[in-house]
Amino acid sequence: MHQFLADNRGELIERCKAKVAQRPRRAATAAQLANGIPMFLDQLMRTLQAQDKGDLEESFRISGASGGDAANLSEMGESAAAHGKQLLGLGFSVDQVVHDYGDLCQAITDLAVEREEPFSVEEFRTLNRCLDNAIADAVTEFAMERDASVALKQAAVEYERLGMLVHELRNYLNTATLAFAALESGKLPIGGATGAVMKRSLSSLATLLNLSQSAVSVAAEAPHSGVFSLMLFVAEARNAACLDASDKGCSFSVDEVDPTLGIAGNRERLMAALNNLLQNAFKFTRAHTEVALCAYAEGGQVLVEVRDHSGGLPPGSAVSIFQPFVQASDNKSGMGLGLTIAKRNVEADGGTLTVRDVPGTGCIFTIRLPRRTLS
Repeated sequence: MHQFLADNRGELIERCKAKVAQRPRRAATAAQLANGIPMFLDQLMRTLQAQDKGDLEESFRISGASGGDAANLSEMGESAAAHGKQLLGLGFSVDQVVHDYGDLCQAITDLAVEREEPFSVEEFRTLNRCLDNAIADAVTEFAMERDASVALKQAAVEYERLGMLVHELRNYLNTATLAFAALESGKLPIGGATGAVMKRSLSSLATLLNLSQSAVSVAAEAPHSGVFSLMLFVAEARNAACLDASDKGCSFSVDEVDPTLGIAGNRERLMAALNNLLQNAFKFTRAHTEVALCAYAEGGQVLVEVRDHSGGLPPGSAVSIFQPFVQASDNKSGMGLGLTIAKRNVEADGGTLTVRDVPGTGCIFTIRLPRRTLS
């Protein structure tokens, strides 16, 4: 049989390729042509050749004994495992792994019948042993890689979810701490705007802590949507941001807002998004510069802009800045989740969040939401 396989190697590979081409979404790559079925065919020939010479030790070294040995892969087992891993990377199912080796077996049988080539029972046993071991090792590696891939994806999702929860908790705690420090000075009344900021921050902390038992964030709650005043929304964000401005030694300007403008959505979720943008601005803006907040209508949309003086973004980072755990600056004190949370919160209410880089000056983050009229 080994001589028959050697004489017809090219024909057998072409027949396998033809069978592969008949299956949906499957085409042999250059890597597979070098390391998949052709390599198995060469190993099969060397196995048969060693067996013909009576060298069973060499035969088993190449292709493994009957039943295989998962703890000590043969040469054929190692290449079959690599083939199974490769098919997983290309997005195919475990069925494809089995089909590839079945194609070769069928091609050998068909060609042998056409050429009236007689094979011994022992040669067929060796062929079946090699196929069994190769399929088993390829399927085992495929399953292991697939399970590992699924586990990594699940871990990444849980890590991101937990990171968002911690990020939001820290934001509210920071605001409450600044508000308390301002009240502790004795210069501000507890019933004033600063006291209200601390009360809202503590209330949000309590809500998040209750939700943490289910490992979810505010953004994952069933939305409580409605139309509300843009002017009052901006005013609330301004009160909390003033504490950050004072703490960082920056100036903070807020333009007047048309009292007739409204927006719709989950108010708490959108407020968390705007607070994240403002806290981000104060974190990165240069000392003794300004952070600006403005909100206005443009056609059928309402725009809320946060402008900073951070010096601008590194080249190319505007595309990736909203991705989880991406930190575009040298300041790594955060988790790289603030902008991710802000974007998701805004998009959950049908809006968009974008950034425009002003090189040498700073950034302009813009929330766009459908315009609503207050009744």
